[in-house]
Amino acid sequence: MAIMLRSLLNLLLSTLIFSHITGEVSAATITLYNKCSHPVWPGIQPSAGQKLLARGGFKLPPNKAYSLNLPPLWSGRFWGRHGCIFDASGRGHCATGDCGGALYCNGLGGAPPATLAEITLGNDQDFYDVSLVDGYNIAMSITPFKGSGKCSYAGCVSDLNLMCPAGLQVRSKDNRRVVACKSACFAFNSPRYCCTGSFGNPQSCKPTAYSRIFKAACPKAYSYAYDDPTSIATCTRGSYLVTFCPHHR
Repeated sequence: MAIMLRSLLNLLLSTLIFSHITGEVSAATITLYNKCSHPVWPGIQPSAGQKLLARGGFKLPPNKAYSLNLPPLWSGRFWGRHGCIFDASGRGHCATGDCGGALYCNGLGGAPPATLAEITLGNDQDFYDVSLVDGYNIAMSITPFKGSGKCSYAGCVSDLNLMCPAGLQVRSKDNRRVVACKSACFAFNSPRYCCTGSFGNPQSCKPTAYSRIFKAACPKAYSYAYDDPTSIATCTRGSYLVTFCPHHR
């Protein structure tokens, strides 16, 4: 596995030298790699005031990768949509992670539940994480390459749909399988689960039975809003590989 990962990263490095050359200076590159056995439609939402990338979404077939230059100090989030059908005009829908029924999200976020990869580029340090705060729909990971510092891996490799509690399950139209797992906040809209109101600080908002299930399965991902110490990763001037279905061989 380590040899395969090194080979992939070396390939990405050599590819990025010759691809996506534009007139603007890029602080970093991010490569979205679909390791799933099915297509994924990545969604991209920039933070307020940040540049929209790739119109906010596109189709990524299995075993394909797509690289983007990130502007300096860019921040935003990425997620995977699946079960999507779009017409020639780009209108349609996705089973999970839908962004208003459009192929190009154009700044809209994904409908929860959806696994999120979040990144903020800094002058001296980048911050990144994989978050289950909005629930889970697909396994994701972030692996930094180049860069310096700790530059650790972040992600949720386990298939949470297989272990999702009954009260959090989103099932397919035929009711035969679980296609996503809600967060307890989204399912129950309670301040205790959402870390709002009197629970709106890390001292009062603690892990719950539901967030512990997420954390046990995915220790390198955010399981609830204040799950910072074991979930956020840092790297200095890195580039990043975001993988959908990293557990697939």
